[in-house]
This record gives sequence, C-alpha cells and structure tokens, in this order.
Amino acid sequence: MSSTVQTAAQSSRRGGGAGAAWTLVFLAPFIAEVLSGATRVSYIFVFIPEVLTWGCGALIIREVVRRWRGGWPSLLMLGMGLSIACELFIDQTSLAPLPWPGAQVDYGRVWGVNWIFFLFMLGFESVLVVLVPVRVTELIFSRRRDEPWLRTRGLVITSLIFLLGSFIAWYAWIKRARPMMLHVPEYRPAAITLAAAGVAIAVLAVEAYLMRGVGRTVASRHTPAAWVVGLVALALGFPWYALLRLQFSEKPPSVPFGMALAVGVAWAGIAYLLIRRWTSSPQWSDLHRWALAFAATLVCMVAGFDGSDTWLRMDLIGKIVLNAIALVGFLMLLRSLSRRGEGVAEQRI
Repeated sequence: MSSTVQTAAQSSRRGGGAGAAWTLVFLAPFIAEVLSGATRVSYIFVFIPEVLTWGCGALIIREVVRRWRGGWPSLLMLGMGLSIACELFIDQTSLAPLPWPGAQVDYGRVWGVNWIFFLFMLGFESVLVVLVPVRVTELIFSRRRDEPWLRTRGLVITSLIFLLGSFIAWYAWIKRARPMMLHVPEYRPAAITLAAAGVAIAVLAVEAYLMRGVGRTVASRHTPAAWVVGLVALALGFPWYALLRLQFSEKPPSVPFGMALAVGVAWAGIAYLLIRRWTSSPQWSDLHRWALAFAATLVCMVAGFDGSDTWLRMDLIGKIVLNAIALVGFLMLLRSLSRRGEGVAEQRI
C-alpha cells in the first residue's frame, strides 16, 4: 500500500472533523439558497430539508474526493452530478414546465428539458453548493483541509440522511408546493429522460475519479495577485445571470435559445480553463482561494436582489442583514488568513 493510500486510510479511521463537517453542512445551503435570496425569511423552514440534501450532499462529495486525494476539478464534476440529481430527480425544476410567474415557459424547452434554466442551475449549484462552501470551510479549518472529516460509519449515516432529505424535498415540492401553492398539475418526466440523467451522473462520477490528479502544481505557470483573481471572478460571474434573465424576461427573448446555450457553455468552459490554469501555479495561495470564494458569493448575493421589489419587506430586510453578516464573516476570515501568512513569514525568517 502506498504512503498516500495509507494516509487516507488512517485519516478515514481517525475522523474527528465534526466541527468542519457541521460547518460545511450549514454553509452549503446557506450560501447558495439563503444568501442568494432563493430561500427567504418568510419561508426559512425549507432550510431544514436543504441542509439534509445540499448540506449532506456537499459533505459526501467532499469526503469522497478527499479519499481519492482529488482536487477541485473532481469536486466540480461531482457537484454537477448533485445538481443533475436535484434538477431532474428531486425537484425536477429543469424537467417540469417552469411554474413561476414571469417565466418564459417555452423558451429553451426541448425534449422535455428546460435547457437554459438547467444550464444556469448546473453552474450555480455546482459552484455555490459545493465548490465555494467546501473551499470556505477548508480555509476555516485549514489544518485539516487534506483529511477526510468523517469515519466510514459517519459517511454511511450522512448518505442515509441525504437520501431521507431528498425524499422529503421531493415530496414537499412535487406533491405539495406545486399543486397546492403554485396550482400546477403534477408532471411525470419520461422514463428515458430520467435514465439519461442517471447515466450522466454516473459518467460525471467516473470523470471525477479520473480527474483526481488534474490541477496539481506546474512550476512554469504563474497566477496574478489575489485581488486580480477576485475581479476576474466577478467579471465572469455576473454575466452568468443573463441566462436567468432570458428565462424570466417580460417579453419572449430575441436571442435564439440555441445561441444562448452555446454562449453559456463556452463561457463556462473559459472560466474553468482559466481557473484551472491559475490553481496549478505554485503561487496559488489561501488568499487566492479566499478571493475566488468571496467573489462567487458576492455575485450570488448582489444578483439575488434582482426582482426583490416584489418581496415582502421582512424578506428584503432579512436578506440585507444576512448578506451583511456574510460580508463581515468573509472579512474576518481574510484577517485570519493574513495573520497566518505573517506567522509563516516570521517562522521562515
């Protein structure tokens, strides 16, 4: 057995990362759903099934990738798999005709799939549910970032909770919210569509395993300063919401959905290749990681105010307060990282 495998096995048996695990379980739905405004104060009770699904799902993905000794590309692949599971199996929002007022129901809907909405959610959920919360949690618990946080028994229990949470979320949305609150009939996806979704998740899982060595350090590569990384991430993040604006426009969009889909895929590919190049540089540091996570979170918080003029007053105030708390939290984390860097520099001197 190699030393790497032995280290992973010993860490798995040791466990003891309860604080980090609980933090990730909380942050995954909090960043993606609450800070973005998708889940608001007036119906904050849905945060519980979100913790069971998004939180446990993100933790399971993180634990699997760490046991594989993989990096963020593997996290991304499995994050997309989790997004497909939610969009096509659990909530089915990318399959059923969109039930929300103002949605262009027919725009981008082909073969029973809402492709524009699906593409947006695929990027949003894989990044804001998995990549960013995992990165933030590992920055907080930096000494254990490379270790599994759960023993095998804990991973099994978390998986069972995830399945229970997925059923609760499915029942609450499909059987209750859609027919009773949104007054739309139940939608039954085609079996071939669900089968294709299952195959896609399996392919992503295999790809995640095969990519476990991708993103490792390349000595000849360079990365810009952390603040530049943050600005570029903002520039890449805000245009992603153009997909959502096309889907929820007042008038039928003038942009052909095929063109919008192609541009969206290309945009995501450019972002992936650029960040992959940066993260493989030996200059990549915790400050860069913080800048990337902060920028992605800031995008979802700012863009989440779109349409807030129709919200309840308590929801708007709640989002402002929670976003402010998150900003303070990120600044405190930045201060902590700066102090760690100073400590390392003093030790080297």
